[in-house]
Amino acid sequence: MLDREEYIEQAYFFRILVERLRENVPLQELLSILQEEVLSTTKLPLAIDYLLSELKHSGCFGPAMARLGHYFSRFQTYVVTAAEDERGRFDMRVALQVLQHLAEYLAKSPSRQGVFLYQFEVLCRNRLGYDEGLGAMADDPVYDGDWSEWIRLLRRQIGIVGLAELIFVRSDHYLEQRSRYEGATVAPEKPILFAGKEGKIAIANRQKDPLLLFAALQRQLGYPQIPRPAPRDSAPELLPQLARRMERMESRLKLLEDEQKGGIDIRQFYEREGPPPTMD
Repeated sequence: MLDREEYIEQAYFFRILVERLRENVPLQELLSILQEEVLSTTKLPLAIDYLLSELKHSGCFGPAMARLGHYFSRFQTYVVTAAEDERGRFDMRVALQVLQHLAEYLAKSPSRQGVFLYQFEVLCRNRLGYDEGLGAMADDPVYDGDWSEWIRLLRRQIGIVGLAELIFVRSDHYLEQRSRYEGATVAPEKPILFAGKEGKIAIANRQKDPLLLFAALQRQLGYPQIPRPAPRDSAPELLPQLARRMERMESRLKLLEDEQKGGIDIRQFYEREGPPPTMD
């Protein structure tokens, strides 16, 4: 895990990238400006300098972030690489917002449960692929050995077993239910990763839409909401379309007026011929 100051500056870096990309500022110029804006006592200016060099060389962020594995987590690199994939539909602006919210959450007092659910919901909502995505999550330094082992196990079970059941069997609520059923205290066979609250929410949303599970857990755990693409603003195109329609309506009204006055002179639609050629 990085220091809190690093995550604060990362959140600022990703937020300014999103805001100024909307203003069509060239990315290379933007990185040069942000390199001077971010706090110089952190390692982010050095990382930005390397990102800028790679951007000039290959036009991508992902390879540079992969080489900076000691600074950017593998999940951060995976999100950016997925956004740069020409075959995918993952918007780079959404990817930067995902990293911004994640850095803001890590700068506070994050829980492993909240980080896991946020990252997993990012994979689900944006269809980024479970195999590579969960592999990237397992290497995140926020998780300890028990969490990393469970996430790798999740790669083989997801799609076969529902997420609600997987959370429930690793919660305190599951142990309470077993102990009540067997009439004695039951020792956990595997490490408990979720509290009783998460286990109750999971079992209550069993065999329901997974989005309901995510929404309930997000409200209770307080991790950031997943960024979504902004709806397309059709207002700039609306005025030209209305002008063209008004022109067509005016032409039709003029034809109706001509017909009421005595008929339409169709000669106005003929192509006018030029003067006859001369024999020079």
